[in-house]
Amino acid sequence: MGLAVAIMTDEIGWHTRQLQAALRARGCVGRCIDLADCRIDTTAAWHGLVIPGFGRELPEAVMVRGIAGGSFEQVTKRLGVLHALRELGVPVYNDARAIERSVDKSMTSLLLHAARIPTPPTWATESLAQAQRIAIREGAAGHALVLKPLFGSQGKGLRLVGEVAGVHHALPDIGAAYGGLAYLQRFLPAQTSPGFDWRVLVIGGRAVTAMRRVSAHWIHNVAQGARCEPAVLTTELAQLAQGAAQALGMDYAGVDLMPSPPRTGAKARGGIQVIEVNGVAAWQGLQRVTGFNIAAALVDDLLGRRLAPADGVVRSQVPRRA
Repeated sequence: MGLAVAIMTDEIGWHTRQLQAALRARGCVGRCIDLADCRIDTTAAWHGLVIPGFGRELPEAVMVRGIAGGSFEQVTKRLGVLHALRELGVPVYNDARAIERSVDKSMTSLLLHAARIPTPPTWATESLAQAQRIAIREGAAGHALVLKPLFGSQGKGLRLVGEVAGVHHALPDIGAAYGGLAYLQRFLPAQTSPGFDWRVLVIGGRAVTAMRRVSAHWIHNVAQGARCEPAVLTTELAQLAQGAAQALGMDYAGVDLMPSPPRTGAKARGGIQVIEVNGVAAWQGLQRVTGFNIAAALVDDLLGRRLAPADGVVRSQVPRRA
């Protein structure tokens, strides 16, 4: 039997079936495991972990497809299991460090800024008064803002702040709905009608496919009704997406980019800016406009880059102890 790979997921569906089929095609087996069901037990085995379906052994690799929400303590334990697996020599794809960097939008923004990746100006503050001052200052300069949940996904919870198309949007209370934190990003108005953004998939450091997400609404997530269209993977899109994935240390990433308005001046040109980097990216919409099997490409990268030693023979990297 081939390698036993744990697919960490809180939801079994299309994506996990795609990964399992791709693993079977390579002679491996993929077992779906919920991180909530994993636990630490230092009496159970030499490594101190209990991974359902693996007995006293460890998976030979882990693919992270989803982590269920929960209390701070629960999520800390789940990420801790991923950290421990990496420390024990198990390749984790993407590992906990990369997921933490991408799930925390403020850390994503900091790392993109530090790497000189074009990204909209961003602020994160626990002070509502300070957030209001930022909104006033940006509004006076002609800019609106987007308020985002720090840990949000799929376009949920996004709110405009400031004046857009002649309508003023007040900054809402940042209490329970936003965890007492205002994560604000400068709004990029649509440059076409309807507007769009790009999703670029990076695997193993290389941009491999792209699509446009087109919507009359200012939010372009597929989960919010945007339609997927094929997009040419230009050199600029590829380089920006690859740079963003590298800045966050990711095995694979779904990188969201938007065209930005031109600066003032006779020779002013617009550009492209990275909006978000997704460490547990869905690809069902992207698969519809991509000519190769994305799950197979992910599995090939895991086996060929993360698991293959210098001699090219794929084998387990997990140390065994009595």
